[in-house]
Amino acid sequence: MTVDGMSKLEDYLSTKGKIDGSNSRLLREAAYERLYEAIKHAQLQPGEPLSETRLSKALGISRTPVREALQRLAKEGLVQVIPGRAITIAAPSIQDVFDAIHVRELLEPELVRLAAEAMPTEEKTKMLSLTHEMDRAAKAGDRPRWSKADIKWHETLCNACPNHLLGEMVMQARNRIFTQAADEHVPEQYLIEGTAEHLQIVQAILNGEGEKAKQITLDHIRNVRENMVKRFFQY
Repeated sequence: MTVDGMSKLEDYLSTKGKIDGSNSRLLREAAYERLYEAIKHAQLQPGEPLSETRLSKALGISRTPVREALQRLAKEGLVQVIPGRAITIAAPSIQDVFDAIHVRELLEPELVRLAAEAMPTEEKTKMLSLTHEMDRAAKAGDRPRWSKADIKWHETLCNACPNHLLGEMVMQARNRIFTQAADEHVPEQYLIEGTAEHLQIVQAILNGEGEKAKQITLDHIRNVRENMVKRFFQY
C-alpha cells in the first residue's frame, strides 16, 4: 500500500513528540523548525498535499502558528500555499530550478570562501565526516542516506558562514532545487562525482584555502547545472 506524503509527515513528526505550548510567542518558531526538518527528511514528493489541520494535531498546537510556519516555509521554497485552495510540497518548474542554480552560482562560492576562513575545527571535522558518509551512501546506492548527509553538509556550511544573511540566502536557493525525493531521480554516477567534488571543497577548507574552495565550489555548481540540462533536455 502506498503511503501518502501527509501520512509520512505525521509519522516523522510523531517521533519528535508534541510541541510545548506554554510559551505562545515561541510556537511559530517551534512549528517552523519541526516542519522544516520533517519536510527535508520525510521523503516527500513534489506536489503532495498537506493538511493544516492534521499538522496542527500532529504538533499538538493550534492552527495559527502552523499557518504562520507554513507561510515562512513557502517564502523559503519548501512548500506552496494557494490561498483558499491547497498547501503542497513545492513543485518547482524547470525555470525555477535554473533560476535557483544561477543564484547559487552567484552567492555560494563567496559563502564557501568566508566559511573556510572562519569555520571552527569542530565544524570542519563534522563536514569531513558527512562527506565520508555521502561517499559510502553514494557507492552503496543508498539515496535517502546520501540525501540526509548532503542536507546536513550544506546546513553546516551555511551555518558556519560569518555573514548569516548570505548563509540564509544560499540555503533558500538550495531549498528551491532539492528535495530528498528528488535525489531518487539523480543517476548514481552523478552522486558519486558530486560527492568527490564535495570532498575537494572540504579538503580546501581544512587547509584554510578559501580562494581554492571558492573556485571548486563554482565549478561544482556549474557541473550541477550541466547535469540538470542533461536530465531535463537530453533524451
